[in-house]
Amino acid sequence: TILMPDHGNRMVARFDVRTKQKAPLATHFEGKRFNSANDVIKRRDGAIFFTDPPYGLAGRNDSPIKELDFNGIYRIDTDGSIHLLDKEMTFPNGLSLSPDERTLIVANSDPKKPIWMAFTLDARGDVVSKRVFADASDLAAKNYPGLPDGLRITGDGTVFATAPGGVLVMDSTGKRLGLIRTGTRIANCAFGDDGKTLYMTSHSFLARIKLEIDGSR
Repeated sequence: TILMPDHGNRMVARFDVRTKQKAPLATHFEGKRFNSANDVIKRRDGAIFFTDPPYGLAGRNDSPIKELDFNGIYRIDTDGSIHLLDKEMTFPNGLSLSPDERTLIVANSDPKKPIWMAFTLDARGDVVSKRVFADASDLAAKNYPGLPDGLRITGDGTVFATAPGGVLVMDSTGKRLGLIRTGTRIANCAFGDDGKTLYMTSHSFLARIKLEIDGSR
């Protein structure tokens, strides 16, 4: 089963690879359709977190079919209830959980504010506090291609986050460790194979690179 943000159909769904059937999990919030669900992650207890920017809508925030007046971050509980966690980020996009699952890091794909926010969560998954985790404004100012988008966090808390210039590597506090320069915009990244292979996607290619660190969780 694949958990998927269905960008075009404006929902979060579960896709059964055997039957090829798709089952909606979340389509509306307080009676209004989502914008265009973008990224999703599942916690060990079954709770699902996802972002809902307007990228799938023609005109984005100005789209006449946009029903919500904000771009939110949500949680779906195992009973199917949907909870708004934050609506202050301009373009929430990629997200990932810390190893202890008590911090949710969310990328903001906004050229005017290319940052990552860290949301401290309680046991239920509600936001206790939030802070700017990292800021890529200096990289964007150099006209490096790309913005904060997809990200993954290793078992020791190292963050691999797509950013202006490629994939930014940071420690668990947001301190920069390095930048994997790709020369083009990278939309997402994920660990595969032995856990020490980082896959990266762009609009035109799929690439991989071997790492010393183990990204498996």
